[in-house]
Amino acid sequence: MPAPALPYFDQVLRRLEAGDAQLERCFGNHVHWGYWQDPHTCAQRARQEFPQAAEALTHLLLDQAHLQAGQSVLDVGCGFGGTIASLNQNWDGLALTGLNLDGRQIERARQLVQPRAANTIDWIVADACALPLAPASVDLVLAVECIFNFPGRHAFLQEVQRVLRPGGRLVLSDFVPCRPLAILLRVLQSLRGAPFSNGTYGPIDCRWDQRRYASQARLHGLELRNDSDITAHTLPTYAVVRELFDAMGAASAVRDTARIEQLSRWGWLRYRILSFSKPIAAGR
Repeated sequence: MPAPALPYFDQVLRRLEAGDAQLERCFGNHVHWGYWQDPHTCAQRARQEFPQAAEALTHLLLDQAHLQAGQSVLDVGCGFGGTIASLNQNWDGLALTGLNLDGRQIERARQLVQPRAANTIDWIVADACALPLAPASVDLVLAVECIFNFPGRHAFLQEVQRVLRPGGRLVLSDFVPCRPLAILLRVLQSLRGAPFSNGTYGPIDCRWDQRRYASQARLHGLELRNDSDITAHTLPTYAVVRELFDAMGAASAVRDTARIEQLSRWGWLRYRILSFSKPIAAGR
């Protein structure tokens, strides 16, 4: 399956290849939103603190993983390998796999991240909704801020349930709409017959609210274990991203980002970390 059109990644990769130092500092490792313990930071501090904030968001997800030495971890939509790098740096004895449909991102990740200690790292170009992994072969699946670009959450959850060992976990972050907005988006998409798309972030599917996540995960043999709304702590990200796009001369990307920011500030679109587990009984 070809990679979906994600124009912002095209722009980011071009600017990184051109040696954009500011972009390298902010998005050369992690390509996701940041987390500020004190979100009332000024715009200047947000830019300075963004690499640490992105790493902090990664660790919030990993706190839900309950990792142990000897376990296997799959990071789908792995970007440039930032989450794999964090795992590689902070844990020993892990079998790490980064997966992405975009071979350019995988190639950069392969160059940037080398295994240390007793860790191993594999990089795979593949579809998250058709995982090339054996059943019950993974202890943890991560999906950091990427699931809204997948062809379908149902197919992804089905694949996660298949590859997870009994007792294994799925931890993800996603932009989750309030229920009225989710219903509206489902109606609009049924009329359009295709996912929403814009010139910056490509095809976007944000139709699953909290209730739908819990019920559909259960339908696919996964139990919701934790649901954390961290929206307020991610809001400084928007000023950083808008400024980076503005420096690229990408006015439409600035506008697209501002629209998502407004939905978040109004409370219609929430940034959530969700974790699920595969019941041990499911493997019997």
